[in-house]
Amino acid sequence: MKPEELPERDQFGRLLEDRGVWRQATTLEAAGELTARWLEGGSSYQPGHFAAGYDAETGPIAAALAELNRNGLFTKESQPGLQTGTAAQREYVTGFCSAALAGDLLALSTRTDLVTVAHAPGEASSASIPVTLAGTEVATVLGSSENPVDEAQIRDWADETNDALALLLADSWYVEILDPVWGRNGVLLPAVLGALTGRDVGHYRT
Repeated sequence: MKPEELPERDQFGRLLEDRGVWRQATTLEAAGELTARWLEGGSSYQPGHFAAGYDAETGPIAAALAELNRNGLFTKESQPGLQTGTAAQREYVTGFCSAALAGDLLALSTRTDLVTVAHAPGEASSASIPVTLAGTEVATVLGSSENPVDEAQIRDWADETNDALALLLADSWYVEILDPVWGRNGVLLPAVLGALTGRDVGHYRT
């Protein structure tokens, strides 16, 4: 195959050139920066997200999520709050971080009404905290560790990024932070940023 005939994108529409940059990301800081660039539209590749861009509902919180990624939390999943006649969502964000930052994020639960679930490296925990309702049905729950804890999971992360980052994630803390108030926005993400940066977050008490 001639160079000009090589595919530019993978089967999910992600630019292979953008994927190549992830091969060099071996720290949480590097992973966070690349995720921030993706959230800002500067990349079409995000590990584990099988599309070239994020979902439409992420648009209003993308800038705030980019800030979290640049301050120590390599985010994995998130959603804004939502309250309609047929659906309800609690705002939440999850991601990988250091032990020290996991402690700071866990402390949010001591001085605000936000809820943080922290999973130690290698912990295969499982719980069910509803965060998305479709009518009367629970559609999404939090409470389960997403650290790669077995060989297959580590290999999946390595295939999407590189071996060094996959092993680092296996040795990192995984945190889930949610706003318990259905449909509320504007509280969770500023509070998480405050915890990451050491700013006073006392005014987030409700």
